[in-house]
Amino acid sequence: MHSNTPPRTKNQEPRSTAPAACANFITYAGLRYRWFLVLLLAAALPRAAHAAPRCFVETGICVDEPFRTFWERRGGLAVFGLPVSDLIWEDGRAVQYFERNRFELHPENPAPYRVLLGQLGSEQLRATGRMPASLQRGVPTPDCQFFAATGHSLCGRFRAFWERGGGLAIIGYPISELMPEPSATDGGVSTIQYFERNRLELHPENQPPYDVQASLFGTWRAGALFGTAHAASPVQATFSGPSDAQQPFDPVALAVAAPGYSGPATLRVIDPAGQLEAEIGLMIANGAAQATLVAGGTLGSHSAALLISGRIAGATSTAYTLDAATDVTTGVARYDMLLPAVRSMLARDTFDIQVGGQRAHGYRSPDSPLLWLRDHVYQGAGYRYFEPDMTSLLDHFRRSQQPNGAIDDYVGREPDGRLIQGRMEVEADQEALFAQGAYQAWQATGDDAWLQAATGPAERGLAYVTSDPQRWDATNGLIKRPFTIDTWDFELGPLTTSPDGKPALRHWIDGATRFGIMHGDNTGAAYAMLLLAQAYERLGQPDRAAQWRNRAAELMARLDALSWNGAFFRHTVHLTPVELRGVDEAQQLSLSNAYALNREVLSFDQATAILNEYQRRRGRSAAFAEWFSIDPPFPAGSFGAATGLAPGEYVNGGIMPLVGGELARGAFRWGQERYGFDVLTRYAALLQSYGGGSYLWYRPNGVAGASNDTTLNSDGWGSAAMLAALIAGAAGVRDAATLLRNVELAPRWSADDAVQQASVTVRYPASLGYVAYHWTRLPNGLRMQATGAHSGTLRLLLPDRAPEAVAVTVGGAPVPFNIAHVGTSRYVELALPPSLATVEVRW
Repeated sequence: MHSNTPPRTKNQEPRSTAPAACANFITYAGLRYRWFLVLLLAAALPRAAHAAPRCFVETGICVDEPFRTFWERRGGLAVFGLPVSDLIWEDGRAVQYFERNRFELHPENPAPYRVLLGQLGSEQLRATGRMPASLQRGVPTPDCQFFAATGHSLCGRFRAFWERGGGLAIIGYPISELMPEPSATDGGVSTIQYFERNRLELHPENQPPYDVQASLFGTWRAGALFGTAHAASPVQATFSGPSDAQQPFDPVALAVAAPGYSGPATLRVIDPAGQLEAEIGLMIANGAAQATLVAGGTLGSHSAALLISGRIAGATSTAYTLDAATDVTTGVARYDMLLPAVRSMLARDTFDIQVGGQRAHGYRSPDSPLLWLRDHVYQGAGYRYFEPDMTSLLDHFRRSQQPNGAIDDYVGREPDGRLIQGRMEVEADQEALFAQGAYQAWQATGDDAWLQAATGPAERGLAYVTSDPQRWDATNGLIKRPFTIDTWDFELGPLTTSPDGKPALRHWIDGATRFGIMHGDNTGAAYAMLLLAQAYERLGQPDRAAQWRNRAAELMARLDALSWNGAFFRHTVHLTPVELRGVDEAQQLSLSNAYALNREVLSFDQATAILNEYQRRRGRSAAFAEWFSIDPPFPAGSFGAATGLAPGEYVNGGIMPLVGGELARGAFRWGQERYGFDVLTRYAALLQSYGGGSYLWYRPNGVAGASNDTTLNSDGWGSAAMLAALIAGAAGVRDAATLLRNVELAPRWSADDAVQQASVTVRYPASLGYVAYHWTRLPNGLRMQATGAHSGTLRLLLPDRAPEAVAVTVGGAPVPFNIAHVGTSRYVELALPPSLATVEVRW
C-alpha cells in the first residue's frame, strides 16, 4: 500500500549516465535484441536525430526513445518512477515497465498517441476482486470535478495531484470514489482512489506535495509476472491459449512460439491478483512448446511470461480467462435440484421502481406487489449468488431515512403511478435489517466507499430504535413492540378501523396499544451491532468496533435474563397486561428462535436447546414439518374472524420454509449436520410435490397457503433460507470478510453417506469474488482441492466411523492440524492450503 522509500525531491533525482555505462549490465545478445527494438521504435518517430538512451544507476536499466522523451516531458520520476524492466515484448508490442506504470508503443496510432500508458489502475481494481460497475457512484458537487463518463468525482488533494500529474492523459478517469482500503503489508487503512491508469494514495505522514502519491503498480505487476528478471532476451516469444473462458479446475493448454530458439525455458503464469499460478520448465524444440495447467486463482485474464536464461523473452496479459458461476453438483438429485429451483424462484421475485429519477431494484414477497425491506434483505441470503445489483434498493431506503433515524419498510406504486412508501408502525426491526442488508451488500461488492457511506445511516437507525420511547423500554434496556406474532406487522386483536377509515388489523400505535418485548427484535439488533463492529474494523476504526461489540453483548445479556427459558426465547414478555385464553404463552415457540441460530449471538448450549426443541415438537406434532411460524398458535378469533388467521394459517401456526431454512443452516453450524441434511431432503420433496415451486406458508397438513389471488409459487424468503443452508451449511462456504477472499470452508457432505463427491462453486456476480472446490470421499479418507479464496480456514467433517487418529497431507507432505469438536461432530482443521493444492485426510 505504501511506498517503501520516502518521496524524492528534485535534488534527489537520479543522474543520467552515458550510453556506455549500460554496457556493464547489457550483454552482447541483449544489445542485438535492444537495437532491433530501437529500430522498431525509430520507425514510429518523426525523422529526427535519435537521442541517446537514458540509464539509471538505481536499477541498471536504460530508457530509449520514444519512451525517454515521454517520461521526461510527462512528469518523469515524480509521476512514473524509475524503470524496472528493459524494453520487452508483450501482447504483440514493445512495452517497458516503470515503478508506477507501463509504457506501450502503438506505432499504428497518429502522433502524439503512439506512446500510451497501461491501464494498470483498472487491472488492479479488478485484481482486488471488485468490478467498477458495482461501485458507488459520485454526486456532482460545486467543490469537486464530476466525470459523467465514469460517474465518479475528483476532489481536494487528489484532484490537485491529478491536475499537476497529467490529468486525463496520464492518470485517466476516476473509476472509484475516494475510499478506505486496508494495507496488504502493515494492516493499516489508507485513503485511496482508483483511476484507469493508477491508484492515488493519501500519505498524511508526508509534507505536501508528497502527501498524495501514485501506487507502485508497475513494480507490482512486473515483479509478479517476471519474478526477479528484468532484462530482455534476444528471443521474441508469443503465446496462444483457449479463446473461451475457462471454469475452475478446467485443464488449460498454452502454446508458446519462440522462433529461432531451441532449448530450456521457464513459463510463469500469474492470476489477476499477481499470485504465481504455475512455474513450468519447458524444453522448446524448433521454436515451439506446449504446457498444460489447471485453471484456478482469481477470476479474469491470467498473464504469462517466458524466461530464457533468466531473461524476458515475451509476455501476454491474456494467456487464458477464468470465469465462474455458482453451482453445487453432488450426483444426488435431491441436493442438485435445490440451487436451480431457488434461482428460478428468485428470478420471478425481482421488481424495479423509479423514485426521484433513481432506479431501485429489489426482491419482493410473493404475496405483495411492494418492495419490502425485510423481504429484500432476507432474500439476500440467496440472491447474492446470482444478482449483480446489491445496493440500489438499500440506497433508496438510505436516502429516505427519517431525520430521527427511522427507516421505512416498503416502497411501491399505486396502479395510477402514485408512490406508496412508509412503515408499519408496529414493526421494530427495520433498522437492524438495514444494517444486515448493508453488510450483505458490502460482502458481495467489496465496495468500502459504499460501506463507509452506509455505516452512518445504520448507526442512526440503531440509535433510534434503542432510544426512542416508542421503540425502547428503558426499564429493561431492550427494544419493545406492540403485541404481534413474532416480527409480523399487525397487533393481536380483532378487526378494527384504521386511521384512514378502512377495516384493518391493528398496524399502528395509539393509546390502546399493548407493548411487550419480542426476542427477535433484540437478537436482530444485537446481530446488526456485531456486523457494524466488523464494518468499523474494516474501515480502520477499532475503538468504534469495540463499542458496538460491547453494546451487542450487553443487549444479549439483558435479553437472556428476561426472555430465555432454558429451551428457547419466550415469544413475548408483556409490558402491558394482556388476558389471552386458550393458549399457554409460556410454551409458544416463535420463528425468531430459528433466526437466532444464525445471528452470532447464542452460546452452544442455547443453539443446541433451540434445535432440540424444534425436533422434539416434530415428534409429537401432526404437522408435516416442524417449521412452525409459532407453536402452539393463537386461538381462533384472536385476530378477527374476517382475517383468515385461524390456527395453522399464515403466521398463526402455518408451516414456513423460511423457518426450515434457518433451522437447517443452524443445524449444520452447531454440530447437528444430519438434521440439516434431513431438512434439505424434505424441502426438496416439497418442491417436487408442487412442481418445483414453493409458497411462503403451508397448512400443517401440507396444503399450500395463499394470502391472496395474486400469490406466487416463488417464495423467495423461504427458498433463499434453504439455499443459504445448502451453500453455507452443507457445502460449508462462509465468507469471513468480503468477496470470498477470506473464507471458512467446512464441507459437511460426510454426514450423508449418499454423497460420494461434490463440486462446488460459489460466486458473487456483483464482483469477481468466488471460491470453488472439489471434495471426494475415499475408502478410508477424504480428498479436497480448493481455489479462489486467498486465505482462511479449512474444516473437514470426519465421518462417524473415522477413528480418533488420522493423518493429513497437503500436496503429499504431512502438515500440522487440529481436531475441532462441535458437539459430537469432529472436524480436521488447518489453514486453507494454497490454490489447487490437494488435501488428503487418511485413516
